[in-house]
Amino acid sequence: MYRWEITRAALAQRVFAIVRSRTYDEASATADTLLSAGITSLEISLTTPFALEAVTTLSRELGDDAVIGAGTVLDGASARMAVDAGARYLVSPSLDAEVIRTGHRYGVPVFPGVATPTEMVRALELGADAVKLFPASAHDPSWLTEVQAALPQVPVLPTGGVTVDSAPEWIAAGAVAVGMGTALSEGDRDTVAKRAADLLVRLEEAAPGRPSTRGRAELYED
Repeated sequence: MYRWEITRAALAQRVFAIVRSRTYDEASATADTLLSAGITSLEISLTTPFALEAVTTLSRELGDDAVIGAGTVLDGASARMAVDAGARYLVSPSLDAEVIRTGHRYGVPVFPGVATPTEMVRALELGADAVKLFPASAHDPSWLTEVQAALPQVPVLPTGGVTVDSAPEWIAAGAVAVGMGTALSEGDRDTVAKRAADLLVRLEEAAPGRPSTRGRAELYED
């Protein structure tokens, strides 16, 4: 698949889940709960023990049923290892040119972290496929509206402190998707399933003029 196809699939639901856990088993259980709830894009943070093994296992078992990425990718070496493990996209809390170059060298989209308009423009110049606004809690959705009035070409992914209530506000303000961690995954299977279903509907309603969210079977279709 081309990078733009992977990017489209990874962000199709307007949300990607962030799995950051204390153990491999905990990460696997969280990922399983999210996938069962209907979430189709998961970022496994490299701060999780044996994160690369989790990426490999999930990518192999799920195939095209979900898009598995690697998060907290800080340098070129980590980017290469994540790609080798099977990560379909890379996410970073910072803006590092080598991470972008490494991901693109192997056909993998990269979403680097930014915090200012200057960093957004620099990320685009380096070829970023989208930018992760981090931490989103330091800003308000209205801030993004103002920034995108000047930089409408920047695909922004607010992450860090995004809640079920604020996620639709970010989408309405112009974000293409949001990244969510425990705010999405906390609770038992039934709780997460209901929360995810409600959130996906609210995210779609927040952007009525944009392409509708596609289902799992349609992620890789034109």
